[in-house]
Amino acid sequence: MMKKRRFSAALILAAMLLLSACADASQETVQEVPADAGEEKDDGIRIGITFDTFVLERWTRDRDVFMDTARKMGATVDVQTANGDVEKQKEQVRKFTEENMDAIVIVATDCYSLKEEVEDARNKGIQVISYDRLIQGEQTDLYITVDNEKVGTLMAQSIKEKLPEGGNVVMICGPEADSNSMDVANGFETELGDGPWKIVYKSHVKSWTPENGTQAVADAFAGTEEEIDAVMCGNDGLAGYVIRSLSERQLAGDVVVVGQDADLEACQRIVEGTQTMTVYKPINDLAKEAAECTVKLARGEQIVGNVLDVSDVKENEDGQEVPYYGLEPVAVTAENMDSVIIGSGFHSREEVYLNVEN
Repeated sequence: MMKKRRFSAALILAAMLLLSACADASQETVQEVPADAGEEKDDGIRIGITFDTFVLERWTRDRDVFMDTARKMGATVDVQTANGDVEKQKEQVRKFTEENMDAIVIVATDCYSLKEEVEDARNKGIQVISYDRLIQGEQTDLYITVDNEKVGTLMAQSIKEKLPEGGNVVMICGPEADSNSMDVANGFETELGDGPWKIVYKSHVKSWTPENGTQAVADAFAGTEEEIDAVMCGNDGLAGYVIRSLSERQLAGDVVVVGQDADLEACQRIVEGTQTMTVYKPINDLAKEAAECTVKLARGEQIVGNVLDVSDVKENEDGQEVPYYGLEPVAVTAENMDSVIIGSGFHSREEVYLNVEN
């Protein structure tokens, strides 16, 4: 059990300084990647892809796998990052449209703010793909992601297993502008149900920046009067901030902490015993399959019911049906770390067990 304690200004400053090195990774990146000789013939397919941010570890992996796959299929890829700025992302989509790209892939900074840009691109015959986050307000040609409600379900199941008699739960969710965050939260709350597990505090970070994440964690602990038994974190970055605050109080490992993305540091914390679980999303498969679908759509090929067994549809909030392909997430604990994470090659054993004596 843990009683309410306020963050000190020093803790917040220390966390922000620790994370400041990450900010450099968020600078705009533009990369032209042509097909190599000996691979599939370059048929002139040009793809523009804009990411929300590269601050989070997982997005660099998505980028690299997507680019490598598209390159091998003969496409050229222009990569941009919005650095969490929706206006910058709008500019990037407009730029891709003006350049008459064959396809535009969007990891939306704000799923609710790209209607006009997507509409303009599709009116020019450009294929638009919602990557991992479903764009709202305008139909896209494909939505490919991991089953996000299942992510939340797995988080809640882990807490219920660790606290079978119930307990007080804090939710620190991702941004409300990220439709995935809402799906994860819905899945979590539905699975937690009306049993002995009580949600005593719930909030959403403003964006996925280190500063906002640090502040959200500080606010959560300061705003909770009840004792805390478990913390649901919108991603592993937030879980890291929570665990640092628990460590200062010598409580790391005593409070159940769950996250998602299977970041390397999260996997290390799990085998060390300070984080309870993370949700592994098959990012390599997701990015590879997204690239394959994008190139085929750009070539005018049919993918629904043909490629990746894309045979389902997902309705956005306006009731528009979008071809949908979802991959299954996997709960990762210390018990299955070797089989899921190391066995898949997502991280190496040396990396995961770096701080643990064998």
